[in-house]
Amino acid sequence: MYDVEAIRQLFPILQRRVGDYPLVYLDSANTSQKPQQVVDAIAEHYLQHNANVARAMHLLGAEATGAFEGARAQVAAFVGAARPEEIVFTKNASEALNLAANTLGAKLGPGDEIVISVMEHHSNIVPWQLIAQRTGATLRWFDVTDEGRLDLEAAERDALINERTKVVSLTWVSNVLGTRNPVADIAAQAHAVGAVMVVDASQAVPHQAIDVAMLGADLVAFTGHKMCGPTGVGVLWGRFDLLESLPPFLGGGEMIEIVEMERSTYAAPPARFEAGTPPIAQAVGLGAAVEFLTGIGMDAIEAHEHEITAYALAKLTAIEGLSILGPTEAVERGSAISFNLDGVHPHDVMQVLDSRGVAIRGGHHCARPLHRRLGHQSSTRASSYLYTTPAEIDALADALVFTRDYFAPRLGGVR
Repeated sequence: MYDVEAIRQLFPILQRRVGDYPLVYLDSANTSQKPQQVVDAIAEHYLQHNANVARAMHLLGAEATGAFEGARAQVAAFVGAARPEEIVFTKNASEALNLAANTLGAKLGPGDEIVISVMEHHSNIVPWQLIAQRTGATLRWFDVTDEGRLDLEAAERDALINERTKVVSLTWVSNVLGTRNPVADIAAQAHAVGAVMVVDASQAVPHQAIDVAMLGADLVAFTGHKMCGPTGVGVLWGRFDLLESLPPFLGGGEMIEIVEMERSTYAAPPARFEAGTPPIAQAVGLGAAVEFLTGIGMDAIEAHEHEITAYALAKLTAIEGLSILGPTEAVERGSAISFNLDGVHPHDVMQVLDSRGVAIRGGHHCARPLHRRLGHQSSTRASSYLYTTPAEIDALADALVFTRDYFAPRLGGVR
């Protein structure tokens, strides 16, 4: 049985109060909270094993290298990688996506096409814009329906993925709408025309079991801080044969094989893409987070989140004056729920809720094109995780009703 109260006891910050209110943390799509186990692993590394990796030939160096490479093996097993060398550590998912864009971009030129979608996080838009500008390739994108799903019919009608397509890069789960996209089906379409499939899995890997082989992608990016790990560490998984064919992204120590003044040769993956001192303690913390999540069970976490999301959607759709962006049923969607209160700016909603201990996010969530497409300047987002309780959803709903009624006289409404 999933014991959410026992899980919450493993997160010291969740015991905090905000003034007279208990903390209700509903901003996990932004960053998740960290269990004591992860904090302790990072502290122990710094206090007992701190050294640089791969170059310090002493006991501490060997311990640090073992811990760093051990974390790589843990992450590889967690996502079903064929071998640890398919895991490249970056500083976040944004860097992982930039790595993908810049290295794949070396093979692009005029006449080639890159396909993304209008629902992407800016980190999966801007790098491809830059590559298109640099190479002369054309950037195209999936539109979305008014319900917040990829418009697959329009994409097929317009032959969005075609013989000119060289890269398709999509989010698996939208950080705004919660929409879960059929990336495996789209990967099959991409491969049918010889294109590479890149997946931004930042909002998927923390919440569900993943097997990269079954996903059908060629490169998958995600980040540690959304999955109970520390900030400062991200991951790019790639098929090893593809990684071997890609050029370096950054130059510096440890990514080289031989350096001469005239030229250099480069190390095999993943070292080729990890120039300089990597995020050592952060990787150790991510390994601890993987161990923590595995101990609870990703299937159990997914089931809990599905239940919480369905409950939250029911509570929010019952609030007069509140409109949800994206799917309103817990079907093929993640736990992030974005919405607006009629006539109340999301920043005002966020501020009032914060005064009542409810932590959410207001803004365009690094997805401005999506908001424009749906006719919104911005939105308010509540996002749950493995530690969220129905009582916290009740607190959110109560705070939103309070906020609506607080602003009603100014808006000329009567409640």
